[in-house]
Amino acid sequence: MTYTQAFLKRRGFGQTLRTDMWWVQTLAVFLGFSAFIVYATWAAFQGDHYHFGPYLSPFYSPEVFGGSAHSWFGPRPGWWPLWLPFSPAFFILWAPGGFRLTCYYYRGAYYKSFWADPPNCSVGEPRKGYRGENSFPLIVQNIHRYFMYVAVMFLFFLSWDAWKSLWFEDAAGQVSLGIGVGSLVLTLNVCLLGAYTLGCHSLRHLIGGFMDEISRSPARLKAYNCVSCLNQRHMRWAWCSLFWVGFSDFYIRMCSMGVWTDWRIL
Repeated sequence: MTYTQAFLKRRGFGQTLRTDMWWVQTLAVFLGFSAFIVYATWAAFQGDHYHFGPYLSPFYSPEVFGGSAHSWFGPRPGWWPLWLPFSPAFFILWAPGGFRLTCYYYRGAYYKSFWADPPNCSVGEPRKGYRGENSFPLIVQNIHRYFMYVAVMFLFFLSWDAWKSLWFEDAAGQVSLGIGVGSLVLTLNVCLLGAYTLGCHSLRHLIGGFMDEISRSPARLKAYNCVSCLNQRHMRWAWCSLFWVGFSDFYIRMCSMGVWTDWRIL
């Protein structure tokens, strides 16, 4: 029997034996994330044009304090510092933002696209050491499971917003059931966010991942299989929901500014 001794040579930054266009996916993820971050930050600081009739932007829901009819506790609170910009979005965006930032899929995506850690599989990275997520600051990623609890709660708020988007007030003050394009936009937003959130790896583990014989609990097994089905396409749901939640805000903003007309279907 003969043995062959192999020596592994560390690749320099960007070096690879891959012949495909591996950088296209990394660049697309970088541009996609950057566009959403820039738009969401801009939209959050506007503090205006986030509602139109029965519609409320998901960036501002639930509206804890604000100037619209959707506000829970009225306008800007008196204790808010005068020197600090105010927006109703400041009270809630930390929750969905934290959920996505610590998401298992998003970690792998932005580690590659923003930190080149590594730029892609089998491609050399700019650092020599590997610290993982066992030390600060990346150990904070472990709070993802707690953000998941909050994200599930937000699905109820957004579902309520979708329901309210079906009720329109006419010039006489009478409220009637109807369907506008915005109603469909907000309803689809809940569906996509639900598919993404309910397919979360942490939720999958919470439901049955820690059990040795989950088949002994038929109800839990059914729920586990449902979450697993969504989890198989977690990346797809992550991107679709990211795009649509941004478009939902954009649609309501355009209608509020009078740029677009919200067509009534029913």
